[in-house]
Order: sequence, then C-alpha cells, then structure tokens
Amino acid sequence: MNDPMPKETVRSTPVGPVQIRSFCTPDEIRTYRFDDQFGTHAQYKSIYTKRETLEKHAARTDANVVLALTDNRNIVGFGVFSQPEADERWAELGPGKMMEVRAVEVSRILRSCRIAGDMVRLMLTHPKIERMIAYMVGYSWTWDLDGSGMNAQQYRNMLIRLFSPHGFIELQTNEPNICLKPENLFMGRIGSEVSDALRQDFKWLRFGISP
Repeated sequence: MNDPMPKETVRSTPVGPVQIRSFCTPDEIRTYRFDDQFGTHAQYKSIYTKRETLEKHAARTDANVVLALTDNRNIVGFGVFSQPEADERWAELGPGKMMEVRAVEVSRILRSCRIAGDMVRLMLTHPKIERMIAYMVGYSWTWDLDGSGMNAQQYRNMLIRLFSPHGFIELQTNEPNICLKPENLFMGRIGSEVSDALRQDFKWLRFGISP
C-alpha cells in the first residue's frame, strides 16, 4: 500500500477540541502521551494500556491506527484496523482479504462525545476498503460494563448502533470463542468490489469450512 494521506476531523468536548487523525505512524505515536484513563479499573482493563502496542500495530502492513488527541498531544481515544493474526480463522482467506477493527476505545470521561463513531469512520477511509471484508468481534468479557452503566445486552446493542451506519451487519458464525457467550457479537462489512467467489469463501469460512 502506498503511504495513504491521513485524514483528520475535530470534535468539541468538555476538555477542549479533540483532533481525530487516521494512519498515525509509529514515529508520530512516540511523540504522544497515553492518557492514564487507559489502564486497569476495578472491574475493567483497557484493551491496550501501553503506547508501544499502538506503535506495533501502526508498523504492520496496511494497518490504520486512528488516534483522538488533545491539544497537549494526549491520546484520549484509539482505533486499530489491521489484518488478522496468522493463527486466526479469518486469516485463511489470504493476505489482504480480511481486516479487523481490533480496538475502539475512548477515555471514560469523553465517551458521550461521539469520538468512537468518528474513529470508526476514519478507520474505514482505508484505500483498499472496497476490495476487502472488514469485520469486528465483540467479546463480552472485554466490555467496560461498569464504566458504561450498561448490561451486556445493552452494550451489545450499542456496538451494533456504532458499526451499522458504516455498512457492518451482524453475521452468524460457529467460531468457538465467539460462541462461548450468547451476547458475543460478530459483524462484517463486505466491500463493493469483493468478488462473488470471495463472498462465498467467506460464507463457508464463517462455519469452519476452508475455502
């Protein structure tokens, strides 16, 4: 992938303007500070707790790391869109065929400011988005139910509302980790240029049948 042109948007928040920026590079990320809201709470641990993890993802082929930043270069939100790990079922379609929204998290104090929706939108400005299948997996044991004040079903519905406007639909699968709890969620977005053959392969793969 040629170096993509980063896109930016600005969201007004109670702590001042927050810049949301796509395709952040490892070098850029090293100049930012990771907000201390991302850590271990009483009943919840953030998806990522170290800036170095974001740097690692940003260095991967085709990855799009989107960050929400305050004026003092503090990371108050992050989104990670990258290829599945080699040992995951979804890698079986081959390189570049599927990419995962691996993380979307916003500092607890800013979660009512619509930053997550901005980050999802910018993650999907990927230049290859219409040639791939994008997906997200929602594991209920990773959700901040305590901080959100929601139960698992409410949180699940919130995720559906977050991703549906961007072309994601809920999909059925027999992937064992997803099937562990009924509230777990699998959603996908099939690009407009994805071939009929790849669509069919993806359908079979969802149920553990290798294409």
